[in-house]
Amino acid sequence: MIKILVVDDEPDLEVLIKQKFRKEIRDQKYDFSFATNGVDALSFLNLNPNIDILLSDINMPQMDGLTLLSKISEQNILIKSVIVSAYGDLQNIRTAMNRGAFDFITKPINFEDLEITIEKTIKQVNQMKMTMEAIKQNNLLKMYVDDTVLKYMTSQEFETTLHTNENVEATVAFIDICSFTSISENASPDTVVKLLNTYFDVMVKEIIAQEGYVDKFIGDAIMAIFKGDYHLDRAIDACLAVRKHINELPAENNENNYRPKVSTGINFGDMISGNIGSVSLKRLDYTVIGDAVNIAQRLQSMATPDQILISESAYQKVKESFHCKEAGSYQLKNKQHPVNVYEVLE
Repeated sequence: MIKILVVDDEPDLEVLIKQKFRKEIRDQKYDFSFATNGVDALSFLNLNPNIDILLSDINMPQMDGLTLLSKISEQNILIKSVIVSAYGDLQNIRTAMNRGAFDFITKPINFEDLEITIEKTIKQVNQMKMTMEAIKQNNLLKMYVDDTVLKYMTSQEFETTLHTNENVEATVAFIDICSFTSISENASPDTVVKLLNTYFDVMVKEIIAQEGYVDKFIGDAIMAIFKGDYHLDRAIDACLAVRKHINELPAENNENNYRPKVSTGINFGDMISGNIGSVSLKRLDYTVIGDAVNIAQRLQSMATPDQILISESAYQKVKESFHCKEAGSYQLKNKQHPVNVYEVLE
């Protein structure tokens, strides 16, 4: 609903407007309010700052319409003002425009012209609201993304990347905070979120230090991706560092004396990288999928606190770089044969 404030000292104008726009008022398309001079209008605007359009006469007692325009431009730049006056000489029109008026209508009022002007002004109001919302969202985005990333997101390269689906060789790691459900069921929401963010921050720093990136947060777990040279080695280094720093965190002062631990599953291989989600919902997630990803997730679900589990193929690649031990043979979902699993110790 568009909110319109009419400022005019002619008492008949309120009746005429309510008659001429009765259908729009009944359909809640327009919501008209009325003031008899500039002083009353400013008082009303102080109490009702969500007015979209101002229709104002020029010649009024206490405060004229041109002075009112100056005051409004100082206090509320979002209101679009239209002057409705019998004094339609060029000087008044120029003064009104210079003080921020969007349009000028002369009296006696042609209500068809007034309606067209209001519709035109509404388009400007809506465009301005969309612009302000975009600015607000952009400022919010800047809180989480640095300028380099923002520039890339507006580039042609980024547009091309969004529509690029490809096969990549990479390493994926799933890192879960063990037994965090016991905290979330008993602590306050503020405590739960604060703790989870603290743990995630420790984990993310180590992932980034090894040139990995967080693909997504899944409840109290992280899915991280590592690409490029020695991606498997860097993933394991990151997960070892995550385990070390999480274990160094103090116990929480609660009934269970909760101390955080992580369980980790790591796997590498060919996977599909692309924009996956729902176009109709406008929610797409640039992520990786494939058998290698599924195995990493299942390894994590099998891991106990402090365990880092890898597949046999991963072990064969890193056995000279990391101290590992055999953790057993497991039948994984959708796998015809059991999979040999290894634990990374250090």
